[in-house]
Amino acid sequence: MGKFLICFILGLLCLKYAESVQFSAINCRKHIAVLTDFGGKGDGKTLNTAAFKAAMANLSKVAADGGAQLIVPPGKWLTGSFNLISQFTLYIHKEAVILASQNEADYPLIDPLPSYGRGRDAAGKRFASLITGTKLTDVVITGGNGTIDGQGSIWWKKFKANKLNNTRPYLIEIMYSNQVQISNLTMLNSPSWHVHPVYCKDVIVEGLTIIAPVDVPNTDGINPDSCTNTRIRDSYIVSGDDCIAVKSGWDEYGIRFGMPTQHLSIKRLTCISPDSAVIALGSEMSGGIQDVRAEDIIAINSQSGIRIKTAPGRGAYVKDIYIKNFKMYTMKYAFWMAGNYNSHPDLGFDPKALPVIQNINYRDMVGQNVSIAGNLVGIKGDPFTGICISNVTIDLAHTKKSKLQPWNCTDIAGTSSRVSPQPCGLLAEKQPGKSVDCAFPIDTLPIDKVVLKTCNVKV
Repeated sequence: MGKFLICFILGLLCLKYAESVQFSAINCRKHIAVLTDFGGKGDGKTLNTAAFKAAMANLSKVAADGGAQLIVPPGKWLTGSFNLISQFTLYIHKEAVILASQNEADYPLIDPLPSYGRGRDAAGKRFASLITGTKLTDVVITGGNGTIDGQGSIWWKKFKANKLNNTRPYLIEIMYSNQVQISNLTMLNSPSWHVHPVYCKDVIVEGLTIIAPVDVPNTDGINPDSCTNTRIRDSYIVSGDDCIAVKSGWDEYGIRFGMPTQHLSIKRLTCISPDSAVIALGSEMSGGIQDVRAEDIIAINSQSGIRIKTAPGRGAYVKDIYIKNFKMYTMKYAFWMAGNYNSHPDLGFDPKALPVIQNINYRDMVGQNVSIAGNLVGIKGDPFTGICISNVTIDLAHTKKSKLQPWNCTDIAGTSSRVSPQPCGLLAEKQPGKSVDCAFPIDTLPIDKVVLKTCNVKV
């Protein structure tokens, strides 16, 4: 193994010396190594892809025996795409920065996701994500608020100039995996989406700071995609696109793949997204989205608080959605539903595949300086039903130029209670003169009982 040293934790404390690096690690994996053990150089210039790959190859030999961990120590660590392993923790020190290479050659081309049928930016293949992994069990990406910097500017310029033939890489994409945890990190300037768990189960995303320019498209924050049992907590996101976008496949490909996103819990999110949504459901929702619970959300200077995006051709459903304790400051829309989001992967979609949108519950929300309370547009012949809005107060922005109506509703049906300004007629008062709350589940999702894995490292 050359410079690779295995550290056995006795009790909970491990001390290690490797190339003059000393660290202590508490509550960590049994086998621990440092990136410098594999020739890594944190000078911000040396490409460390080979070092990361060597670390994974060596640690994979011992991970089954109590788990393995790679520490990224203080420094700036330039790298291209690399794959993680099972029973593994990638720990990024608080003074460490993983720098994403800006060279396309450092990102292998991989096949489109089967539920999408093509890349999101262009037909055909896509670039592998910076940090990725497939068919993993028990994988953790964490740190002492260490940083992953996507250095996305060159990708953004190529995208805007239509000079990319393949879809941009994401910062983190974990596929077909279970027991996935991503926590206590700062993520900057992804070429496209920042965090993308797809076809996964038992996912925790917690304590992230995600920042990208607000004028760059598709820099979504966290996108759970065809995932079951997902928890998102205590995160701050500034984005040029949706802060959280819940997805499950695109048109005929998503319908055929048939894997929903379900049992998703979101709490204590702060979002700034002037051109997109705080929480978006869709538009790629052709595997279905069900049982989403969000509470204690703060939206600042964002286009919409909650947006449902779909269209004929999507099929599937968005149902059993529960939102409460949502504060909005300076918004275009508080509520937005769009049944005309007509982006399609190709001409093979079935326009008769109509989505079912039902049992959508919003309660206990306030908004200040909001242009439009609700823009709710369903699909003719396929109305969005079971919409409930209760205990919501929206203070509208009043300007001399403003002639906007507070509500626009077509092809929807639902009820309301204690909502100001008064909703459209399609959201009739549920029980006039009485206070009636919209539903919010009182049970606990299994993912909420899972303990976040933490590891304290001092270098």
